[in-house]
Amino acid sequence: MADSAITADDGVDLSRRKFLTQATVATGAVGALFVAVPFIESWAPSERARAQGAPTELDISKLEAGQMTTTVWRRSPIYVVRRTPDMVARIAGHDGELKDPGSEESDQPAYAKNTLRSRSAEYLVLVGTCTHLGCLPKQRFDAGELYPSWPGGFFCPCHGSRFDLAGRVFQGSPASINLRVPPYSYPNPRTLLVGADEEKGAA
Repeated sequence: MADSAITADDGVDLSRRKFLTQATVATGAVGALFVAVPFIESWAPSERARAQGAPTELDISKLEAGQMTTTVWRRSPIYVVRRTPDMVARIAGHDGELKDPGSEESDQPAYAKNTLRSRSAEYLVLVGTCTHLGCLPKQRFDAGELYPSWPGGFFCPCHGSRFDLAGRVFQGSPASINLRVPPYSYPNPRTLLVGADEEKGAA
């Protein structure tokens, strides 16, 4: 009669088989994870795609009249100014001092190719880099702040370029064209969307 009792050697073999099975399953799971990670990451936009222009949302509901805030789109600073009626009034009257008063040679969407260079009188949206060598112009909104006839606007501290409250460049500035206006829209009264508009979608 055969002895059916499990010997010590049989116990070692069973333990070894169980260990090898668990190790194989664990190795397979880890391998599957390494395969899955790149696949899952491919669902999200890459850094390059984000840098190339995913639209930027900005809540403008808390921006006070006369103030400026800054956001970022395509790695560039975006200046958003809520102009007062007085600031809007100071945009007129100095076209003869400007290099491109009608923005014929400057970069802006069709809806911003006007004296105010904006969709509305209240909000000005500009790419906040000087069109000379890319420095960041500083806000100088008060009339007479730079000199007695200064109407208010922006001053570039690097080389002295001056821009009015519509981002138009003054004669005598190293910059040759007006500050750029990016594509933008207002999905609702509280939100500014930079980088997308109704005409072309995301730019």
